[in-house]
Amino acid sequence: MFKRLLPIAEARASLKSLGVDPFNVVFDGFISPTEASVNGKTVLLAGTNNYLGLTFDPDSIEAACEAIRLSGTGTTGSRMANGTFACHRALETDLAEFFRCKSSIVFSTGFLANLGVIAALIGPDDSVLIDGDCHASIYDGCRMSGGKTIRFRHNDPADLEKRLKRLGRAAQDALVIVEGIYSMLGDRAPLRELVEVTKRFGACLMVDEAHSLGVLGEHGRGLAEETGCEDEVDIRVGTFSKSLGTIGGFCVSRHAEMDLIRYASRAYIFTASPSPATMASVRVALKKLAEGSALRERLWENARSLYQGLRNMGFSLGPEPTPVIAVIMPSREKTIFAWKALLDRGVYVNLVLPPATPGGVSLLRCSVSAAHTPDQIGLMLDAFASLGDLVRQ
Repeated sequence: MFKRLLPIAEARASLKSLGVDPFNVVFDGFISPTEASVNGKTVLLAGTNNYLGLTFDPDSIEAACEAIRLSGTGTTGSRMANGTFACHRALETDLAEFFRCKSSIVFSTGFLANLGVIAALIGPDDSVLIDGDCHASIYDGCRMSGGKTIRFRHNDPADLEKRLKRLGRAAQDALVIVEGIYSMLGDRAPLRELVEVTKRFGACLMVDEAHSLGVLGEHGRGLAEETGCEDEVDIRVGTFSKSLGTIGGFCVSRHAEMDLIRYASRAYIFTASPSPATMASVRVALKKLAEGSALRERLWENARSLYQGLRNMGFSLGPEPTPVIAVIMPSREKTIFAWKALLDRGVYVNLVLPPATPGGVSLLRCSVSAAHTPDQIGLMLDAFASLGDLVRQ
């Protein structure tokens, strides 16, 4: 049985032979939302998706501690079998009010939210059309559903239109899925155009706002708010593990019927529900996110500063400045060496290799935080500058 894992063992051994083990970096301790200790050395965190820097927010931490004292460390089972805690309902009410939606469901992770929603809504006779660069959780949800999965070209409304047209009348029962900000290259979906195409064919539209929640929109409600499409998007899915600084996932919908997927979603029914500490810290963080225009302004200042600085040095980058900044590398080997060189200089970024990347490119993926100081952005740029010609195309 384990022979299936041999290719993985060989790939891991290959990386270790180069003196790197990028997928087993251990943080010994944390100094702040943007700094940690690795092997006794302080490392600047530039790859953690902690967009608003709320992981060490004192109010969120105190709320989590108080929830543990009052309700314990865990729920010990699923909500269907073991019951719902009042904190689950309270957060779902908060989310529905924040997104101005009729229904809201909390999941244990963002990955499970996508699995649970897609697999519950799509049946074997249905079609789901997904952007080619969608996250693995969306692909896996489509596989679980048993429906027909159709990929359309990334951020291409004309290609989506062509594929919906081929479905004929069945397009009316189809689900289209896109993301607010794509996790690898950091680009936004052309949501207004995608909404127009989807609605013309009578299909439903789902937007994964995992990387855009707290980042886009006047109130931080994501790409649907930024583009003025909130009343036309049918379902929005997201995570607590990025801007909200904890763990968990959710879906919200302007359709009250969405609440019924609690009874059809295996990812909801057969999973232990989120802990009271998580629910409490998310409620506090969500309030700060909603009031966090200053945090968003600082986040975008940092993102634009890093993106422009890297571009001025001649690096090949993703299509637009967002808090997800991808440096596109000339080869797998150079990516690995550059990742190690950055870590040696005290800067931690994400190493992302094919097949996890769009177009088979190798990436050094940076994620910027509102908690980064201008000096820390400068340290990141200095570290990249030290790589010299190694990382330029």
